[in-house]
Amino acid sequence: MKNILPKRIKSNRSDFQMTIHGKQTDIYFLKNKHGLEAAVTNFGGRLVELWVPDKEDAWVDIVLGHATLAEYVHYQGERFLGATIGRYGNRIAKGQLMLAGKMHQLPINDGTNSLHGGFKGFDMVVWEVEQVSEREIVLSYLSKDGEEGYPGNLHVVITYCLTDDNEWHITYRATTDKPTVINLTHHSFFNLHGESNGHINDHYLTVNADRYLPVNTALIPNGQCEAVKGTPMDFRMPMMIGDRLNDHFQQLHVGHGYDHNWVLNRKTKDGLELAATVYEAHSGRYMEVWTTEPGIQFYGGNFFDGKSTVGKSGKAYPYRGGLALETQHFPDSPNHPDYPSTVLRPGETYHHTCVYKFDVK
Repeated sequence: MKNILPKRIKSNRSDFQMTIHGKQTDIYFLKNKHGLEAAVTNFGGRLVELWVPDKEDAWVDIVLGHATLAEYVHYQGERFLGATIGRYGNRIAKGQLMLAGKMHQLPINDGTNSLHGGFKGFDMVVWEVEQVSEREIVLSYLSKDGEEGYPGNLHVVITYCLTDDNEWHITYRATTDKPTVINLTHHSFFNLHGESNGHINDHYLTVNADRYLPVNTALIPNGQCEAVKGTPMDFRMPMMIGDRLNDHFQQLHVGHGYDHNWVLNRKTKDGLELAATVYEAHSGRYMEVWTTEPGIQFYGGNFFDGKSTVGKSGKAYPYRGGLALETQHFPDSPNHPDYPSTVLRPGETYHHTCVYKFDVK
C-alpha cells in the first residue's frame, strides 16, 4: 500500500509502527485536492491529525491527539482522543444489558457504568486495513462473541474519506450472528484555534435540537426528555460555549459542564441531516456536523486538567481544551424501551454516516 506523507503532517511513521497482540499497527495519510490532510492509525481507528486553513489561509491541525502510538496505548488522562467508539458509545447503567431474555453483564469502567465499550473497546484494538488510497481508507474489525460481555460475532467496516468537498466523511457498517446492541461513534476532540492552542469556550455552537436528555449524578439519562428553551442547553441559534457555563443550572453542575445528548430535530428517519455547527471567529474556521443518527453528544472537555493529557506539541491540554460532537443513538438505550432501538439482529445491517465538513467565514 503506497501512502505518501503529505506536506503538513507531522507524525512520523516509525512512531506508529508496533505489534500489538500479534497485529501490526501503522499510520496512513490522506489528502484532498484542496490541500486538507489527515493522518489515521489502525490502532483504535483513530484520527491523529486533521489540517485545515483559516480565512487567511493559515493551516493548523484541529484535532487533539498524541505524537506517538505508545502514548495512545499507555494513555494518561483522556483515553478516547480521535478514536472509533464501540460496541456501544456512551454509557450503559450498571453495565447491565437485557437482550432476548438474558442478562449480559458488561465491564464497569466509569463509576457505576459501562462506558464506550468497556476496558477494551474498539478504541483499544488493532483494525485490519482493507484498502487505502490518496483520499480514503477502509478498516475492519471482528468483535468476537462475548468480547467485553457483548453477545454475537460482530463484523464492522469503517470507511474514512477526506472528500473534495472538504468533508471528513465516516461510514460505518456492521453485521452480527446473534442479537446484540451497537452504537458506534467517532470521538475526535476539535479545537478550531488548533490543537494545544487554548480552550474552546469562545467557539460558537449550534445544535439542531429542541430537546435534550437530562442525566442523573451517574450521567445516565433520568428518563425525561426536556425542552432546551429558556435553558443553557439551547443552542438552536449560535451561542458561545462559555457564555452560560456558570449559570445556576442543575444539569451543568451534574455534568461538570456540557456532557449531554441532544435529541435532534429530524425530518427523515435515517437520512443525512445537519446536526450541529461550530464557528471560531478569530480564524474564521467553521465546521458542520451531519448525521443519520437520532442524537448527538456534546462534551466540552470538562476533564482536561492541564497536566495529564499531553498533546502532539508536547504541551498538556488545558481545561476545556477541545470539544467532542459524537453522533449516535442515545445513552443507555438498551434500558429505555421508549428510545430508538440499538438492537442489531442476524440478517440486518447496521449503517451510520457522520460527516464533519469544514469551511471559513
